[in-house]
Amino acid sequence: MEQNWKVAIQRQREDLARMLHEPLTSLAQQCTPAWCDRDKLNAVLLAGFAEIPHCTYLYVVNTDGIQVSDNISRDGLLPEHYGRDRSQRPYMREVVPTWGFLLSDAYVSMRAHRPSLTALHIIRVDGKAVGYLGADFDLRNLPVTAALYEEPSHWMQIKGDPSIRSTVFQQIRTESQLDRNVEQAFSILKELFEDRGVFQAVIHFSSSRATVWFVDDPYRYRILTHEALADPDICLAYPVQPYPDDALMPQSSIEPVLNAMRQLRVADETIYLRSASINIFNGMISLTFSCDGSHYMRYDEFLEKDMRFWFGSA
Repeated sequence: MEQNWKVAIQRQREDLARMLHEPLTSLAQQCTPAWCDRDKLNAVLLAGFAEIPHCTYLYVVNTDGIQVSDNISRDGLLPEHYGRDRSQRPYMREVVPTWGFLLSDAYVSMRAHRPSLTALHIIRVDGKAVGYLGADFDLRNLPVTAALYEEPSHWMQIKGDPSIRSTVFQQIRTESQLDRNVEQAFSILKELFEDRGVFQAVIHFSSSRATVWFVDDPYRYRILTHEALADPDICLAYPVQPYPDDALMPQSSIEPVLNAMRQLRVADETIYLRSASINIFNGMISLTFSCDGSHYMRYDEFLEKDMRFWFGSA
């Protein structure tokens, strides 16, 4: 089932909160009899550090956000943090729920400049909140408790640079070298997709080039200039291989998608296709127009659209 990235993050945060709540509650309770004694607080945190999974630093602050213990790390005490004012840090500006435990939103740490988050637990003395136990976590050290987030496949439109949009009607399309040779260039791209292992391509109409990725070497891209896209011999540089069985875009849709992109390029002299991309594994295409607006959609949804959708009313 598709989910947006915010939902995926929320589920991950819920899993982390369940993992951290109990050990932090226990350690916060142990801080109560040591309150107002720096050495005793340090001793409690040192003894309990190993019980807080994946923790980078432990410390205690009062309700004003002033640190009243040293920082505790896996290497021991860091006394230079005693007395530090944390009141303006992002986690101290969030509201701690009534049950006393907060897992902050992620933020960029002030000193290491790393994405981090902090868990806070209220420390109470005689029923009164006197401070907080803080536990800092480097996001790199936290376990991923869910499957890799998958990008949704629904249509998405993203506006581009406002300065480009404001001058779009002052420009007209200029024929590029790729435009003049588009039939042969697209025949070559079709061959590369269908029979030579290309799984993703970004076609730059205005600058007459294509950036392509091959299934046999997916971490490196190749740039095909207009000279390469005009020479069918370029196909000989890449071995023949079967079309991937797990591609969401069927082999039979490559040519119709390329043809539709070709039509969008020349359909209007002012609002015209500047670049486009195809990824056969997620079955998605992207389109970026002269107004700098971009569209992302499934290949089959793209093929269902006609020119009225793009330039008229649909």
